[in-house]
Amino acid sequence: MQTVTPRQLEILRFIRDFRRENGYSPTMQEIGDQLGLTKVTVFEHVGALEKKSLVERGAKHKARSLQVSDSFVFPDEATTKLPLTGRIAAGSPIEAIEDPEMIDLAELFPTSGSTFVLQVCGDSMVDDHICDSDWVVCQSRNTARDGEIVVALVDGEATLKRLYRENGRVRLQPANENYAPIYPESLEIQGVMIGLIRMA
Repeated sequence: MQTVTPRQLEILRFIRDFRRENGYSPTMQEIGDQLGLTKVTVFEHVGALEKKSLVERGAKHKARSLQVSDSFVFPDEATTKLPLTGRIAAGSPIEAIEDPEMIDLAELFPTSGSTFVLQVCGDSMVDDHICDSDWVVCQSRNTARDGEIVVALVDGEATLKRLYRENGRVRLQPANENYAPIYPESLEIQGVMIGLIRMA
């Protein structure tokens, strides 16, 4: 499964919605105007999406040829309900009881355009029980409170760390004693972690 950044998801969603409403694709300029991006930035994002085979373009110089690949499933179109079949003890065994309820992941994690998921690579947050290959659910925000786990863009690379402000600077704190804190000269907060999904 290809992962996309929050901005790339915004572009994909705009292309989809524009085509549904108008019957044809938006131009790069229209995408930029809608999302507050320069045309050059839009070209960069669309190029990245093409490399991931998530966007298809017709003739090279045709202005309205952008289409979202059929293979991409939008978060707001995916099935989010799973059967809740009971409760199970993590201590002494108890009987697991069938229950007709359904649990809706969209209620646990809002699936608006402000929510996105990233897969963790590495072990710098293991002491916060965030392990390699886990999925972190994040709310798209550009600000965060001290102590929150943030998706931070530092020197063009995204990292997941706890954020603290101290002595006029920002500290990005790992949760693993083998890693040193990061004191970036500049950073961009892209989101705040609100949940965790772990596959068995």
